Amino acid sequence: MNSNQILLCLSIVVALAATVVPDVMPYWPLALIALGLVNGVMNPLADAAMRMAYTVAALAIPTLANGLDAIPVAGVYLNTVIDNFMVTVAGFVIANFILVLIDQVKGL
Repeated sequence: MNSNQILLCLSIVVALAATVVPDVMPYWPLALIALGLVNGVMNPLADAAMRMAYTVAALAIPTLANGLDAIPVAGVYLNTVIDNFMVTVAGFVIANFILVLIDQVKGL
């Protein structure tokens, strides 16, 4: 397994934990955004289209996931897991944005 796969699996586990036991640790969002930032720095996207796709996904998927609330019993949990995971994706997008800015400043 490469670092991207390990960080992705860890992000999913943390998103599930933040959904199932949110009161255990009040800093779940910080852990999720940190995982996304680390993943973004360690595995930057070179393609501008992929960076745009991740940006759109980070914005659109939580909005679309709100429709899952209509499913009795499980819908709220599914929505929360997706919302929590998208916090990691947002960190990934932010890290890639910062890396692109650094490359532009360096003139690469």
